[in-house]
Amino acid sequence: MTGAGVDRLFGPVRSHLIETLSGRSDRVPSWVLRLEDGDDEGFFPAGGAAWTVHGGMPTLVAGVRALLLQALHPGALAGVRDHSRYREDPLGRLAGTIQWIHTVTFGSRGQAIAGSDLVKTLHERVRGSYVDGHGVTRPYTANDPDLAEWVHLAFTDAFLTAHERWGSPIPGGADGYVGEWATAAELMGVGDPPRTAAELRARIDAVTDAGELRGGPEVEEIVRFIRRAPLRSTLRPSYRVLFRAAVSTLEPRHRALLGLPVRDRLPVARATALVLGGAQVLLGPQTQAELAARRRLARLAGNPAA
Repeated sequence: MTGAGVDRLFGPVRSHLIETLSGRSDRVPSWVLRLEDGDDEGFFPAGGAAWTVHGGMPTLVAGVRALLLQALHPGALAGVRDHSRYREDPLGRLAGTIQWIHTVTFGSRGQAIAGSDLVKTLHERVRGSYVDGHGVTRPYTANDPDLAEWVHLAFTDAFLTAHERWGSPIPGGADGYVGEWATAAELMGVGDPPRTAAELRARIDAVTDAGELRGGPEVEEIVRFIRRAPLRSTLRPSYRVLFRAAVSTLEPRHRALLGLPVRDRLPVARATALVLGGAQVLLGPQTQAELAARRRLARLAGNPAA
């Protein structure tokens, strides 16, 4: 097949994938271009653990897994159900989350702080009440320390687990990633985030064992929406694989709370590797955010042409 034929065949898929991840496919978002600005190297070293994990294709699995695990905390779920426009604008919410992750990971320190402060300001309006895992009605805001910690735990565990399963070696190993990404937790108001993989998983076990998580109809409703996310038809077959991959990495007790089978019905590891490899071909070896950050670093090093 000629190059033109390949473009005709895969061009729409690439365009739809970029649109899903960034909100549009016709140009690089302005927030990505601003990552070239700034006067410091940022919180995380180039090529380090956070750069490696957040710049890799397993993030496509990790994002789904994080949403599933976060939904098991009734406070986090209430915030999504009561205040998020996830049904009306699911891709906009996804693009906003990606913007925060990449700004904190690849941006300057000032950009990372400003981006996190903006999210916390928006979260101040996210408040209400929920019934916790013990049947007690509790008030909440999205910035409550326990909710912020659970979101961080679920996020970190999801991205680490997916990358360990399908990604390249992490500089510094699992502890390197958890230790680096603790900085992001602190920017979001988490006072004492875990700094090793063992501590991360012990915290998740503690929340689970304490009965703070729960399933039920509201959780299963969110799971159905995540399973059948309103994506372009070109992306749906691959997304089904990514959803199954995310489920396959969850503990059986978390799957049970989500109303999902506790055992995998079909082998998914190889199919996931093929989907992620295809996404890598379509998107290229580096994200636009990482490329912008590298241009900033080259400028700071006195080598703007790099």
